[in-house]
Amino acid sequence: MSNPLLSDWATPFEIAPFDLIDDAHFAPAFDEALQMARQDVREIAEQPEKPSFANTIEALEASGDRLDKVLSVFFTVAGADSNAERQKLQREFGPKLAAYSSEVTGNKSLFQRVQSLWEARDTLDLTDEEARLLMLTHRRFVRAGAALEGQAEARMREIMSRLAELGTQFSQNLLADEAEWFMELDEQALENLPDFLVDAARSAGREKGVEAPVITLSRSLVVPFLQFSERRDLRERAFRAWEARGAMGGETDNRAITAEILRLRQERAQLLGYESFAAYKLETEMAKTPERVRDLLMQVWEPACAQAEKDAAILTEMMQADGINGELRPWDWRYYAEKRRLAEHDLDEAALKPYLTLDNMIAAAFGVANRLFGLEFQPLDIALYHPDCRAWEVTRNGRHVAVFIGDYFARASKRSGAWCSAMRGQAKQPKVQGPVVINVCNFAKGEPALLGYDDARTLFHEFGHALHHLLSDVNYESISGTSVARDFVELPSQLYEHWLEVPEVLETYARHYRTGEAMPRELLDKMLKAANFDQGFQTVEYVASAMVDLAFHEGDAPDDPMTKQRETLEKMGMPSAITMRHATPHFAHVFSGDGYSSGYYSYMWSEVMDADAFAAFEAGPFDEDAAKSLETHILSRGGSEDPEALYTAFRGRLPGVEALLKGRGLAA
Repeated sequence: MSNPLLSDWATPFEIAPFDLIDDAHFAPAFDEALQMARQDVREIAEQPEKPSFANTIEALEASGDRLDKVLSVFFTVAGADSNAERQKLQREFGPKLAAYSSEVTGNKSLFQRVQSLWEARDTLDLTDEEARLLMLTHRRFVRAGAALEGQAEARMREIMSRLAELGTQFSQNLLADEAEWFMELDEQALENLPDFLVDAARSAGREKGVEAPVITLSRSLVVPFLQFSERRDLRERAFRAWEARGAMGGETDNRAITAEILRLRQERAQLLGYESFAAYKLETEMAKTPERVRDLLMQVWEPACAQAEKDAAILTEMMQADGINGELRPWDWRYYAEKRRLAEHDLDEAALKPYLTLDNMIAAAFGVANRLFGLEFQPLDIALYHPDCRAWEVTRNGRHVAVFIGDYFARASKRSGAWCSAMRGQAKQPKVQGPVVINVCNFAKGEPALLGYDDARTLFHEFGHALHHLLSDVNYESISGTSVARDFVELPSQLYEHWLEVPEVLETYARHYRTGEAMPRELLDKMLKAANFDQGFQTVEYVASAMVDLAFHEGDAPDDPMTKQRETLEKMGMPSAITMRHATPHFAHVFSGDGYSSGYYSYMWSEVMDADAFAAFEAGPFDEDAAKSLETHILSRGGSEDPEALYTAFRGRLPGVEALLKGRGLAA
């Protein structure tokens, strides 16, 4: 019987035939596809013809296509619908993929072909995009250690293999902690909780197989519980479990893993001639150096910390008025901040949710994309990897653009957070292909599913990433879509969040799930006026995480990362009632892989740009000229040009931090 992962997919838009694929197909398909990829590389490296852009760089671009197809399916389901078998396969595949990557970049014959093209680049008559791809390919080889010899080369392979193992184990440990813990609520604990939270807790209880409503460690459940529960003892219990993810002891404890990862990263950087991993990692980003990152973060930290301290004093007074003496604690902040928002802005989060249904917010994201870029979305009836998933064909002027998949609900088999990925990127070479893009979120289920304002922002954020893929218009898949510098990749996503703040968008799509009535203008105005509420808290918890990430990678690897975390926060003057957004043992951005290591700052770097970029729509939020310029210079270009050049082409200059501080309400 043929393996569907190795067959041509005679499905609509060549989507993976998820209904024909089961877990038993992955290992044999992976092994065969990996051998095919190795053969592709051997043929490129050993060919007798003189190196050319076509027979080396473009050939590398086309190599391993079968392996890419297998992995696109596997990693999609492994992240969003995990099980024991898929976790086992992840642990097996990780080191094998690391070894394969090292084989490619360590192939001396292949590197010599790339090197000879790089040295002759000025004579090759390349287009700008071809020259960019050659530079990126050469840089990838060099930064992977292609120029290393002997013992150093062998050690680099060992390091990369071990890092792959550790990153997978970190993720699986975190998933296990999040899936295992839950807290049952009795009827007394349900008193005065908003209906949407009670409904979500009952739904979570059914998923866990218990009769009682439960609070899990899904952000979409635990954060509203911390906002609305009057039971301080239960808030503390839930918060401590949420904060302890990855540090609960036993087999799923991530603390030793983080220490080993940091040691290996430092050794990797030193083998390549860098003084620190941060120096190595930031070299290819817009920030370039750790010093520039710290400068940005500290410009934001000081006003944010001052605002947070003022807010803490107010919340402490509110707590003491409730008869609770002592210091404001992390499990108190969200509860009293919510009460303060109600008192100062007359805005109750629970009053917003009936107007922010998931379906309406999806329609809002699509509607904005239609007005800005002419994209249209039609539902597709195709087999997907989970019943919660939905798919749409994306068209423009009647022509197919892409397939978009949404997987929105939290479940125990899905890792936490929200993300965007492409099962297939846009390309024109070696063949024309439209992207297949997935947004994954962790919203609480309900009938219907109701979102908080932060949830709605998350949906718009991830769809902004999706637009970067959908509107990509380059030749080569490896530089399409979000294949850009880490501190540039968040620009489109954070920029798109601004359209959720446009009154006419909310007037159109924020409608009560029972009556269909639009959100009252008074409530809408209150929501928008409160958009910057509690920004001191939100900025402090984020910047603290970014500074700890930088501290981990800037000098010698710490023997005890938890001690380093504590020392860094103490030196910064971290407010006692606020914790890092992501404590070290569950800092998946940094330890599940290299993606955001030394790079968690990038959300704020991108925010400096997105605050300035939205100002380009000075003629109105749906200004056609500004939208066309945004697509032309940023969304369509992927990584085909240097990001500073792309942004400067869009805005005429690079921005300063002032727009960010003003946007967060932190400007003096």
